[in-house]
Amino acid sequence: MNDQGSLFGGYLLKWIDEVAYITACIEHPGNRFVTIALDNVEFNHPIALGEILRFAVTETRKGNTSVAYLVEVFGEKVARDAGTVLFATHITFVNLDNTGRKAPIK
Repeated sequence: MNDQGSLFGGYLLKWIDEVAYITACIEHPGNRFVTIALDNVEFNHPIALGEILRFAVTETRKGNTSVAYLVEVFGEKVARDAGTVLFATHITFVNLDNTGRKAPIK
């Protein structure tokens, strides 16, 4: 947390990368995914100390070698309007073979 009691954005981005990676591996097992892009990183709502976060991960595109997800972050503890998205971004993974080259998703 920063000195104002809000979550540092880098921690949120780390969690988004992790939860989306886990989703990609579960939905497309047997692949070797790496993160290649995060779109529109804009923090519009502070995340306060004690907030319980819920991550919703939805596949938005699957190509031959890459897959993209929309990740939405909701707060479940601090009083807000129901359904308020605290943060959202698209994240893209590419599948690599053993030599580090793009490979078709299995």
